[in-house]
Amino acid sequence: MKVFRKVLFWTHLAAGATGAIVIFIMCVTGAILSFEKNIVEFAERGEQRVASAVGERLPISRLVASATAAKPDAKPASITILADPTSSATVSLGREGRLFIDPYTGEVLGEGNASLRGFFSTTTSLHRWLAMEGDGRAWGKAIAGFFNAMFLVLAITGIYIWMPRKLSFRNIKPVLWFRKTHTGKARDFNWHNVTGFWCSLVLIVLTATGMVISYRWASDLVYTLTGNEAPTQQARSEPAKPAAEPKIPENLDALWTAANARNDGWKSVSLRLPMTEDAVFTVDEGKYWNIFGRSTLTLNAATAEVTRWEPYSSRNSGQQLRSWMRFTHTGESFGFIGQFVGFIACLGGALLVYTGVALSVRRFARWLKRRRNLKEPRRTLAENSI
Repeated sequence: MKVFRKVLFWTHLAAGATGAIVIFIMCVTGAILSFEKNIVEFAERGEQRVASAVGERLPISRLVASATAAKPDAKPASITILADPTSSATVSLGREGRLFIDPYTGEVLGEGNASLRGFFSTTTSLHRWLAMEGDGRAWGKAIAGFFNAMFLVLAITGIYIWMPRKLSFRNIKPVLWFRKTHTGKARDFNWHNVTGFWCSLVLIVLTATGMVISYRWASDLVYTLTGNEAPTQQARSEPAKPAAEPKIPENLDALWTAANARNDGWKSVSLRLPMTEDAVFTVDEGKYWNIFGRSTLTLNAATAEVTRWEPYSSRNSGQQLRSWMRFTHTGESFGFIGQFVGFIACLGGALLVYTGVALSVRRFARWLKRRRNLKEPRRTLAENSI
């Protein structure tokens, strides 16, 4: 057992030293991204909220027309309306950004905080792909995914290495909080153990859900464990040309009215633009255990008749769990508390890297010193024998 623990310790140390830089980057960027949505909403509160929610909302066609008039060279990609009467309408323009529009007056309130969104976009790129672009993005994703898996192994082995032979308060007490009196190696050791004690389980959840996002086999495993068949990966082929050119139909308001009539009590409704034969709505009904669960409504674009209704509840357990894991990785599945816990865990992960590297460097320095001390007597003997 001692041999196994020793092998595990050196594996833990070597893996931590090897992946320190990438893991540190992912932890810091993960902490920054924890409150991205909240920070952006606060910074854009003057655009995402209307000054006065009086009267009835304008028809959807008027809001799309306002966006087109403000950005004639951009093509609307979707429009989203929230049930909250004080919320502005959002018209997505694809890569051109978005416009926030007052749903009561049609006034364009703004395009959002471009610099702040750009900062978070860069941070996301660093977190997912190590800021690699183009063909290098696949390599960046592979490297980030590999070291994320390594971090999962580090968290699990770290718990095993720390685990005392007898679980008692006396054995656990030293790792419950930081010791101010410790310095040097003792301080690093204390910080490493305390941080690991409080953050390891959360880091295991974050890294495990990260693997589901990074690897196809991990995503398929979610379906297998829930007794469902994993979705097949369709082979890439040339996209079929639509029967007609996508456009924004003249009966846009009738389509929106039909969608609203079908979904009473919704929290938000989004419509993809432009369209050909189908009008596809994404609906947040606000009633599922997964707060990010969305349903899909498809209408005939010409007649506004329902052709397909796919409520979130109709998805199999594998699909629902896979969707939930996506937002558990960011902490958003549990609201602000989940985001805060994820934020602290990411900072803890960065501290684990720092203290782990510090302990490794100290251990290596002691080894070099012992090696020099062993060589010194031999050198003295050799000199005396001359």
